[in-house]
Amino acid sequence: MTTAAPAGIRFHHGSPAVSAEAVHTTPLGYDRDDIPIGAPLPLAASTELVHRLSGCGEIVVAFEGKLGDTLLALSGMRAVLDWLRLRSVHVAVRVAGPYAELIARTGLIPRPQTTTPSGWQAVLGDRAGVEAQGSTAAVSLVLDPAAPPCWSTDGRAHPDLPARHYLAMERRLGIRLPATAPFAPTLATGPNNLVEELRSVGWLGDLDIAAITATSWPERKDYTAQRYVALAEHIAEAHQAQARLLLIGGDPGDGLRITAEAPRRHVQVLSLDGMPADHLADLFPHCHLIVGNDTGLTHLAAMARGRECSGPPTIGLYARHSHSKWRTGLPHHHAVATDLSDRMHQGDLCPVRDAIAPDTDVHMDAFPPTALAQVGLELLDRVRP
Repeated sequence: MTTAAPAGIRFHHGSPAVSAEAVHTTPLGYDRDDIPIGAPLPLAASTELVHRLSGCGEIVVAFEGKLGDTLLALSGMRAVLDWLRLRSVHVAVRVAGPYAELIARTGLIPRPQTTTPSGWQAVLGDRAGVEAQGSTAAVSLVLDPAAPPCWSTDGRAHPDLPARHYLAMERRLGIRLPATAPFAPTLATGPNNLVEELRSVGWLGDLDIAAITATSWPERKDYTAQRYVALAEHIAEAHQAQARLLLIGGDPGDGLRITAEAPRRHVQVLSLDGMPADHLADLFPHCHLIVGNDTGLTHLAAMARGRECSGPPTIGLYARHSHSKWRTGLPHHHAVATDLSDRMHQGDLCPVRDAIAPDTDVHMDAFPPTALAQVGLELLDRVRP
């Protein structure tokens, strides 16, 4: 579902049903709903890929690049592991690189085997991670976010990157795999000392909002702390309650830094800079609303789920890039997007890859805090008792 929002921006609900006729897509080549799980596809599999994976004794999962690209590519890992299970190919799976703890939270990795792997080694990950493993593998699978197109099947488009990676791998492996939309795995959470400390001093109670300020492109993607504070103030006034705002920043270079600002009339503000991603995964499900730019920590917030897959609605802000491609596809991961972002979505375009200069210089100021507050209030009203 897509609805109009104030100030010329649009709100897009999570897991929208996008018609294949409405956007630029590539036909998948078969109707998934008509093919039983495990049955051959009406397309030729990659014979060499199937041969080498069938003879593997170990899969090394290796991601070294951006957090967001990694999280959105984990569905490709899921596809390979689903295929191995369907084919009854038993392999050891080892995770290398800085995201090993996060990847373990997906629950997709089998328990470590005590026996030494026998057979070939396969490496799966991003280009930097695959190259870091050297050239001894029998097969390397690079999950590049620029590679898979927006697939369409059964009259529906699958624009989000997790769907693109999973379906691209399914086509190459040649059998109908078991997953259906949403294809992104979720990240399990657990007890965390910082979460308990925050709770002990009154946080994580009635109206806690997490806002992502970290970004690799601050001149284009930083919504700014001031705008987030204004957003929280509007929500607090509407609820006639005190809001608590967690500003989640990047690594300042000297580790974790926690800074409390002087209380405002309606909002308390706490800045968390340099908090490790796996700790943030434990924190996010305890919030009530999460807002962030199109960046890895926002994707992380959407994928981190507490008990019984519970967690808050997450809103991504998309000024320039496609709001559909750069999302998890999970039903609670929403988007607020500009007209330019909508056009990138419709044409499956990228302003960087395709060198598309915008008609106007579009930045985060396209999203007034009052407009975002209205979207946030609507989402909060759906999940709050």
